[in-house]
Amino acid sequence: MAYWRGRRKLSQQVLADRLGKSKSWVDKVERGVRSLDKVSTLQDIAAVLQINTAVLLGRDAQPARVAERVEGVEQIRAALSTYEIALERPAARRVLPADRLMREVAHAWITFQHARYPQVVELVPELVADAQRTHAHDPQAGRVPLVEAYRVTASLLVKLGAPHVAWLAVDRAMIAATGDRVLVAAAAVQLGQVLRESGRARVGKSVMLAAAYRIAPPVIEYGTPAELSLCGTLVVQAALAAARDGDDRTAAELIKEAADMAARVGDGHDHHRTGFGPTAVQLARVAAMVESGDAEEAVAWHEKATTRDGWRWLAAEHRAAHLIDAARAYQYADDPVNAGRVLIEADRIAPAEIRHRPAGRDVLAQVARDPAAPTTLIHLAATLGVG
Repeated sequence: MAYWRGRRKLSQQVLADRLGKSKSWVDKVERGVRSLDKVSTLQDIAAVLQINTAVLLGRDAQPARVAERVEGVEQIRAALSTYEIALERPAARRVLPADRLMREVAHAWITFQHARYPQVVELVPELVADAQRTHAHDPQAGRVPLVEAYRVTASLLVKLGAPHVAWLAVDRAMIAATGDRVLVAAAAVQLGQVLRESGRARVGKSVMLAAAYRIAPPVIEYGTPAELSLCGTLVVQAALAAARDGDDRTAAELIKEAADMAARVGDGHDHHRTGFGPTAVQLARVAAMVESGDAEEAVAWHEKATTRDGWRWLAAEHRAAHLIDAARAYQYADDPVNAGRVLIEADRIAPAEIRHRPAGRDVLAQVARDPAAPTTLIHLAATLGVG
């Protein structure tokens, strides 16, 4: 109550007068000496403070969500730690045919791209176990679904703020993919994310460039859209790593190189689950500029990118993740109103990006602390227990 009274710039006396209470009563409630045990009183307070009654009770939401996320990460860690195949333990389930497993993997990827992270957490442990069994039974047919199962697992773990567990998944993906240049390049996309989020940006830039040039066609003009999508995405990952490492010039050069490839691919495609195209590169440019601290330019590029047709064709996860980057740009540009606006839009497009992703919750908390932040955003922050 004290927090919201301060937000509304009300003194204890003014709040007390509007509630028909004494200043002493307000002071005791705020210090926890007196409890609020009547729903009608809570409703009166919420009405005066211009917030929903649930907001006054919403701060219990954070521990539950944090515990749920940690539990999900631990379930995945356990699935990656069974070594069932290596130890030749008897399979508890029948081995899935490779084509059936590929459908299961595709379902997990689609669920991830719709940013339904709690559902993916439930899918991944069994998916990984099934993929390992299928690969052990038929190494040739089971190789692609195994790599893809590890890729989606790593992507999810990065979202959940567990890059070190994601490293285990992506390392296995890289080992399983060895010998197949396309599979290696696909797995390297997640490797770049993991290295960057693990604080190894400089190594990440070097590894991403090596992977990109390994998959790059001899003549870019004759490259297939799938090849260019992988190569371009890896170059983008290298650019983001360079920006994280403070190498702004290299980041800008690599973004330009990726843009040239994207122009040949076009928007509206999702080769190898990359979503690569001109719009995706523009979004990456914004992310790199945010890393570099160039907030005004980042905002300008964001506003251009989100008017493109390609913006609507990107996965919900991709768009909402970008809006979190855009919120940071607006925040750095001292524009809390627009920072709040894009966060509310991100929550509309993909609620889990704000509610389950630590990076999203952190930005929400930072923006909600600004007195000029939109009221709707402040309500959301209070309901989620952040701010």
